[in-house]
Amino acid sequence: MTAVVGVDVGGTFTDIVLVANGDITTAKVSSTPDQSEGVVDGIEQACSDAGIDPDAVTEFVHAMTVSTNALLEGDGAKTALVTTEGFRDVLEIGRQTRPDLYDLEAEKPMPLVERRNRVELPERTTVDGDRTPPESGALDDLVETLQERDIESVAVSFLHSYVDPTNERLVADRLTDALDVPVSPSHEVLNEFREYERTSTTAVDAYVTPTIDSYLGRLSDRATELGLPAPQIMQSNGGIAGTDDIREHAVQTVLSGPAAGVVGARATATALAEAADLEGFVTFDMGGTSSDVSLIRDGAVERTTDNEIGGYPIRVPMVDVNTVGAGGGSIAWVDSGGAVRVGPRSAGAEPGPACYGRGGTAPTVTDANLVLGYINEDTQLGGELELDRQAAVDALDRLAAQAGLDSPLAAARGVFRIANANMTRAIRSMTVERGHDPREFGLVAFGGAGPMHAAALASELTVQTVVVPHVGGVLSAYGLLAADESYDAVRTHQMPLTEATTAELDGVYADLFGELPVDTGREEVVVRRSADLRYRGQSFELTVDVEAPIDTEGLKTAFDARHERVYGYRADEPVEIVNLRATAAIPRSAPEMAVSGESLDQLGEQSAVFEGTEYTTPVYRRPMTPGTRLSGPAVLEQDESTTVVPPAWEATVRENGSLVLTEGNS
Repeated sequence: MTAVVGVDVGGTFTDIVLVANGDITTAKVSSTPDQSEGVVDGIEQACSDAGIDPDAVTEFVHAMTVSTNALLEGDGAKTALVTTEGFRDVLEIGRQTRPDLYDLEAEKPMPLVERRNRVELPERTTVDGDRTPPESGALDDLVETLQERDIESVAVSFLHSYVDPTNERLVADRLTDALDVPVSPSHEVLNEFREYERTSTTAVDAYVTPTIDSYLGRLSDRATELGLPAPQIMQSNGGIAGTDDIREHAVQTVLSGPAAGVVGARATATALAEAADLEGFVTFDMGGTSSDVSLIRDGAVERTTDNEIGGYPIRVPMVDVNTVGAGGGSIAWVDSGGAVRVGPRSAGAEPGPACYGRGGTAPTVTDANLVLGYINEDTQLGGELELDRQAAVDALDRLAAQAGLDSPLAAARGVFRIANANMTRAIRSMTVERGHDPREFGLVAFGGAGPMHAAALASELTVQTVVVPHVGGVLSAYGLLAADESYDAVRTHQMPLTEATTAELDGVYADLFGELPVDTGREEVVVRRSADLRYRGQSFELTVDVEAPIDTEGLKTAFDARHERVYGYRADEPVEIVNLRATAAIPRSAPEMAVSGESLDQLGEQSAVFEGTEYTTPVYRRPMTPGTRLSGPAVLEQDESTTVVPPAWEATVRENGSLVLTEGNS
């Protein structure tokens, strides 16, 4: 028996995909306050459904929202920041940019480290590498101060430590020996220039590390009790790593779940891009509390090092994801002007939407979908949760009264359209606002609610192809099984490109490979070199691959082409190297799985409303036999999600079980 399991924790549900000897079993259970409980419950359920014992599982991969929740909810560790004398307020000063340019009352988030716990130390490293070490007496005072304040974690970020980390390493080692708390030195977290971003990223790492460490400890214990192997964890960069590595670099998990979904979309849909003559895919993951949008271009996941979570800059490599507060559990409400709004507040897992029958009374997107006829009224969500349509009608009736609408159905249509407008803006921000034409892309829809809204979004964006993967309702969990093991290292190395020599750059890359927690000389390890480049005088960079042997003229040509592709022009200016990056990956293939089903297994029919018109709509069961074709309107039901095929759309089942929706049939 060969069995692998992937588990992704969302705000409302925990998704499980178990593949045993090619047979796939999926499960969806409610997320729990201690996420490890829901994870273990879900694995036990999937194993029971598959008829295997948990100790038959040979690989366990996991994505979670623990660090993200700690950031957004403000319940991370009591953290101290040790920094160069005169720089204790870097976190508070930040940059001159405001969250909203024209909002005079806009407020930045409170620093993760309160001011009294930002401790200065007399030391200095210059940009040229000249160094003044801290005095031993000052170090003694620092240790005493932190001991008195019951600090739970420490971030150490010194000026220009990316040039020479000696002072930072000295202080971090001393604090590690003297204090029984995690210590995060900035040269290990983010070895780049830009003091604010480096300090912010290091503070985030320190802030979430105790929470992640505690969680992974509980999860590992529960896994051992169940006979499971040690979990591997999805990182924000779209690769997995071992538990020990994650405990040392907790900031790598801030986009763990969304990254898994994009990787799953790439694994299931990339082959369709060439067949449909598409530039790539927009990925659309709609869950219980939010929707995540990303891009797949040329068969690769788009990554970035310029991101914020909760207003805190985090510069580690991560999948480029745009998140909007519109999910199945997003609450609809009426603002002071009488307009209906949707989100960002969510009903969550408890009590959940009104139709869950768990005490929730607020109208949500899921309630609207049920009233519109997009969800089978007789379904059992996740195979176990019966839906209460009358509770959804009552909730939307109250919303209609507040908004001056004439019926619950009118309120449901409004909620559906407003939620779609929110998600359309998110897709436009990833495409149109970045110079991409969405008409040249397909849309991969997944998550519990994504396939219900996908065709409506595609029509709005004039996207002609929608792909709903075979396991679309739990695709993030499947993506965990398709992700490579991956590690990144970076070092600032500023100089004009024309002055760089092959020997010098090769030497820096050799040092970076030595920092990666994997032997880059092993045959199965794929190494990748890249460089952050910019035109002289620019403030920000673009990343370009560096091939061997290094050719600086070729690098300039590649940068010019990338700059023109991103910004629409190339400049007649010298090019500068800013950062050098190294990545080591151990490729993994998504497990093969058998796809079977009925050609057209009709469960019944029900009334559904599309663009104000009521249709008698058949309800079919997925999965379906590859090659099956059907015309809308139709509702296609799975345990973990539902796909809506509107009128004038056609659905075809591909060989891998994916459903391809195209618009234009009559």
